[in-house]
Amino acid sequence: MSVITVQQRPGVYSSYEASSLAVGSSRGRTVAVLAAATGSDLEDSYRWNSYSRAAADVGECTLSHLAQLALRNGAGAVYGVPVTGSDYTGAIAVAAALEDVAAVVCDSTQLTVQQALRTMVEDCSQARKERIAVVAGAAGESVADLIERAEGLNHERMVLVAPGAVDAGGTAQGGVECAAALAGAIAGSLDPALPLGGAQLYGLEGLETTYDDDDIDDLILGGVTPLETLAGGCYVVRAVTTRTTTGGADDATWRELTTILVVDEVIPGIRDALRARFARCKNTEQTRGAIRSQVVMELEDRVSREIIDGYGDVTAEPLSTDPTVCLVEFAFTVAHGLNQIWLSAHITV
Repeated sequence: MSVITVQQRPGVYSSYEASSLAVGSSRGRTVAVLAAATGSDLEDSYRWNSYSRAAADVGECTLSHLAQLALRNGAGAVYGVPVTGSDYTGAIAVAAALEDVAAVVCDSTQLTVQQALRTMVEDCSQARKERIAVVAGAAGESVADLIERAEGLNHERMVLVAPGAVDAGGTAQGGVECAAALAGAIAGSLDPALPLGGAQLYGLEGLETTYDDDDIDDLILGGVTPLETLAGGCYVVRAVTTRTTTGGADDATWRELTTILVVDEVIPGIRDALRARFARCKNTEQTRGAIRSQVVMELEDRVSREIIDGYGDVTAEPLSTDPTVCLVEFAFTVAHGLNQIWLSAHITV
């Protein structure tokens, strides 16, 4: 950022920062990036809204590069969490403490590290800090390898993207760059019910593998989000989570990424609205009626925005075992994305 020279004359002075590489979207949410960084005296975490600021803090390294990809694809800001050596445990703990994070991406392709990341996002969800983790496989992993990796993660908050990217010379780089770009796209999406299928990911030179239709079917059913190259650009085929089974049985409930994104918009939104309006109240019939009305209003707002299709009865009653608790119960149906259009033509000749 340019420095303002202190002058004694009254007036209006200004400074500015310019970057032609990547800056955050004014409406996007925040991505946390855990990756290797260079330099000494690194802080536990940084917050950036431009690549130039990231490069100034940690140098041109994996961390700043992945931050650039996240910003370029829609993230409003990036939390950079430096990883020194192979100490991902400390970096994951730092990321867990961060607030207002929409997506997390890590530069490790080790399954054990990704499973630790899964535990982190699950714990954060329990602590009312909902987020999605985006991970990738190693360079050259086969379709079968990727499906096996997805089985090892198997969670609705985990997204595994494939294939990996290549550099300008065509050398395979693994899927971490694709994961950072997809995390930015998730953070930049303003409508959680709008599917990411067909979304372009920017800043990628190309993909190391071209999947055929059978491969794409296997990947999607196996919990892997496939990418493809069209006219020189990289696009999401269909965004899915790694959650494919429950208790060992096949379960497609959480397959679509939009399902958990809608849940993460509706539940925290209602929670925040109630927290803001009912901080100090009595648990009386009048208060419970006001709480119920507020929940209905929040649900109606989501219906009008086509985030949910509808909702059921909303009740607000005192908890039988604790009269200081108001139990609010309701049901809603998520709005589903449009993945396919089937034409059935009946022709008369």
